Amino acid sequence: MIILLVLRLLLIVVAAGAFATFINQHQGMPDSLGQNSLLIFILMMGVVLGAIFADMTIRRKRVEDLSALYFGLLIGFMLSYMFQLALAPVFEQEFFAGHGSTYQNMVRILTSLLFPYWCISFLLQTKDDFRFIIPYVEFSRELKGGRPLVLDTSALIDGRIYDLVETKLVDARMIIPSFVIQELQEIAETNDKVRRGRGRRGLDILSKLQQSATTNIKIHNTPPHDDKLTTTRDQNLVEVARQFSGRIVTNDINLNKVASVLNVEVVNLNDVANSLKPKHLPGEQLRIRIMKEGEGMGQGVGYLDDGTMVVCEHGAAQIGREIDVEVTSVLQNSAGRMIFARYPVTAGHR
Repeated sequence: MIILLVLRLLLIVVAAGAFATFINQHQGMPDSLGQNSLLIFILMMGVVLGAIFADMTIRRKRVEDLSALYFGLLIGFMLSYMFQLALAPVFEQEFFAGHGSTYQNMVRILTSLLFPYWCISFLLQTKDDFRFIIPYVEFSRELKGGRPLVLDTSALIDGRIYDLVETKLVDARMIIPSFVIQELQEIAETNDKVRRGRGRRGLDILSKLQQSATTNIKIHNTPPHDDKLTTTRDQNLVEVARQFSGRIVTNDINLNKVASVLNVEVVNLNDVANSLKPKHLPGEQLRIRIMKEGEGMGQGVGYLDDGTMVVCEHGAAQIGREIDVEVTSVLQNSAGRMIFARYPVTAGHR
């Protein structure tokens, strides 16, 4: 922070000295300009201070934004230099009555400010749409790292995506469409207490992902008038995934089916979690707390630490107790995992 402060103060001092030198070197300016020399100095310093203020206001800066800034400055100064060369003969005409160099220097300063600004603004607004276009041929931009992951609402609410990212196993860029954030906000503002909690959890997970040093998050702002988007948010996610040649991350079975039909790859969080869970084989012993009655007669229901449901035969009478049960079968699919067990009825297992 101290280095940034010194850099900003140094920029202000250098800019003030440069502008003051320019004005002092052109005391022979026309009266109308000479009288406004102080105003010109204030305007120039205002531009510099505005740039510093913008830098201090924008706390989180992304690599693509800095790249746009760098190339915008480079291209802008090149265009400014070419423009100044083209206008140089004009200022040598008698029309300027010997003050051509003064006007020429003013044009140099203005073009050196305006052209880089226009180029930076253009690159910042179009950095997501770069294409190298030859007539009738379009080459898509080359993506760094793996294919990007497009997160949907259910993936953010689920929260396991953050834990997966923190393991540093996933280094692909993550894209979150703006309509997904809007849907989370709508859920977080609903009157239903349960849904409101889910929406807030999704927003909290999004905030954690943005603050994580191991995550590359991009918020994709989708214009409301985009003709490619439909009224169905599942299809909208598919279109965004196609646009970025990415994969959808979700645990929504319906979205999984829609994307599969439209030939878009899907990463199902339940499948990922199931592939990493230890396998519980029939005959193994588990210790669980019976929480409630099951749907079948005499069944009790408990949960493992990871939330896996365990349906226990003869467990209804043990509600509220921790008991040892024996695994009989395991049901596993994209919707999750369910374990079926039985409570031993022999006296040695009571």
